[in-house]
Amino acid sequence: MLSAQRKEHLMALLAADGRVVAKAVAADLGISEDSIRRDLRELADEGRCIRVYGGALPMPAADAPVAQRLGIATDSKDRVARAAVALIRPASTIILDAGTTTLTMARMLPDDVTVLTPSPAVALAAMESSRARVIMIGGELSRHSAVVGGALAQESIARLAADVLFVGVTGIHPEHGLTTGELDDAVTKRALAARSADTYVLGSAEKIGAVSRFPVLSLDEVSGIITDREDRNPLISQLRTA
Repeated sequence: MLSAQRKEHLMALLAADGRVVAKAVAADLGISEDSIRRDLRELADEGRCIRVYGGALPMPAADAPVAQRLGIATDSKDRVARAAVALIRPASTIILDAGTTTLTMARMLPDDVTVLTPSPAVALAAMESSRARVIMIGGELSRHSAVVGGALAQESIARLAADVLFVGVTGIHPEHGLTTGELDDAVTKRALAARSADTYVLGSAEKIGAVSRFPVLSLDEVSGIITDREDRNPLISQLRTA
């Protein structure tokens, strides 16, 4: 079987099973495990899957550019956003991370909070939809995720403190923890969590079970994961246990 054929076979397995185990595929095809690992590495470099120990997982839909994510799982994001807003205490200082669910939250905020955010879109939505005090975190703006990052952002974040961070990630998995598709985003999210008394993860349906390239936080480093109460994904019970 040619390399191109193997890759298409691997992508078909990812679509059907949600994962590829290199050792098992190599045995099924009667070829070396090194060949399968090489194919998976090349697929990952092309952005078609995520490499994990022993195999690969599908590329999460939430890793798409922000403009493409606006129409994904909108009802689930709305329910998660409402549950998250219900956790906001009066007169508190909150951090809203970048993301489509935090953008939905920004349109539901009470008037008596202070909002810190690295996202221009979230800042504008909060300003237009409430009388909350809005403070932008400065830095270089990513064209992919529309969020600020880099050295200037790190310096700004180091001088802030918040009661709670509502963080957006692109993958939430009981074994692989919280992940995202951009390295700078992962660094910024960890810095925001370090400056917050509590961190809650926003877990709309398309993120549960997904794994992205870069680790953000482990499950034991957050206060909780806010999921969609209508989501019947069996991994939610595993996340609750973890």
